[in-house]
Amino acid sequence: MTDTDRDPARLVDELADAGVRRIKLGITDIDGVLRGKYLTMEKFASLARGSAGFCDCIFGWDVADQLYDNATFSSWDKGFPDAPYRLDLSTRRTIPFEPDTPFFLGELVPRTGERFHGICPRNLLRRVLADAEAMGFAVKAGFEYEFFVFDETPQSAREKGYRDLRPFTPGMFGYSVLRASVHAELHQEFLDLCETMRLGLEGYHTETGPGVMEACLRATSGLEAADRAVLFKTFTKVFFQRKGLLPTFMARWSKDYPGQSGHFHVSLWDESADTPRFHDPAAAGGMNEIMRWFVGGQVRYMPELCAMVAPTVNAYSRLVEGAWAPTAATWAVDNRTTALRVIPGGPKAQRVEYRLAAADANPYLVAAAAIASGLAGIREKIEPPAPAEGNAYAVQDHLPAERRLPPTLRAAAARFSASQMARAAFGDEFVDHFTATRLWETRQFERAITDWELARYFEII
Repeated sequence: MTDTDRDPARLVDELADAGVRRIKLGITDIDGVLRGKYLTMEKFASLARGSAGFCDCIFGWDVADQLYDNATFSSWDKGFPDAPYRLDLSTRRTIPFEPDTPFFLGELVPRTGERFHGICPRNLLRRVLADAEAMGFAVKAGFEYEFFVFDETPQSAREKGYRDLRPFTPGMFGYSVLRASVHAELHQEFLDLCETMRLGLEGYHTETGPGVMEACLRATSGLEAADRAVLFKTFTKVFFQRKGLLPTFMARWSKDYPGQSGHFHVSLWDESADTPRFHDPAAAGGMNEIMRWFVGGQVRYMPELCAMVAPTVNAYSRLVEGAWAPTAATWAVDNRTTALRVIPGGPKAQRVEYRLAAADANPYLVAAAAIASGLAGIREKIEPPAPAEGNAYAVQDHLPAERRLPPTLRAAAARFSASQMARAAFGDEFVDHFTATRLWETRQFERAITDWELARYFEII
């Protein structure tokens, strides 16, 4: 954050002197969708010093803009009033194709007497990070994402009914210098976009599958890490759609290919963020007791928080054996078949990779779940179970029931609603609202007739 960003009046004057006539803002909803608008400089000047109103329906509808019939935050009965929101001026970005229109992230304003808003995902992560700070910790974290790119447009995909979509490139070409070099101009322009927007993209390559890419975002402070992830997902879609291509962050778009991950790497540091708190060179896996307890909490509470990191019906088609995703709350040192991968290294590199999360999850909620469960482990001094050896899928049937992940979103929502740990960490308002939204999502699917059902039953049954 610059001195100008700390001083709203100076920022407004600076932008006005630069000839800026409008700004763009975005607020992340429950599903991680960035909802936003343009504002004139006159409106921004007022908002920069305080707050304004945004229709609260953005937290009361689903990804298809359909209003929940079971959630209480935003409803017909309340008349959809404006919810006060504010901008975080430190999130200012420059969009390369809108250079004279600064972009800012916003969040709902906590109610009178409250420190954090009960529903807003960005505020939820702030709440968890404040808990970490109260325990003497700062959080550093980073996301990595896989996404498939198709030689389609939003219109053509709809016209095809999302069938027989043409991948941007054919074949299985993981880490391919050939594929990346053939389309070097496109990828270089994408890398430039990420650099201009301060998204911290430090690694980018083709993955195994037709048209699939993987991107790794550099570790940074906890809130900034989630901000970057939200912006990365949104502007990846924007960039490729502007090029006549269509990316997807679905958890799993085809049974023929592995799912798409949104792994979360996290470590704890001292309050000044100068000294790492996970590393002991003499201990197994380099894990000191703080890291052991952190992992212990993540293992114990992962099944209860699964809905936050696998929030869609589709996400559970990824959590199956052989799809490079976990099926139970397991951990090990440098093992990619487990739900938690402890990555050993020097003091600054020692971290845990939360591999349950898919690309479709809300980054603020992924971070909140992964960090809050780890902090609970430290408070309760939870020792992790024995690490998995070899293929973790081979031992899943022998694990106790409480370590198995919920098989469906409906089951995950029920487990989340009953979680006392979730209610202590996130508050009853969030738990009740989020549970209602996931049950709504489940009901939308349960009313649908799938291609699989038609092909299996239409003629023969």
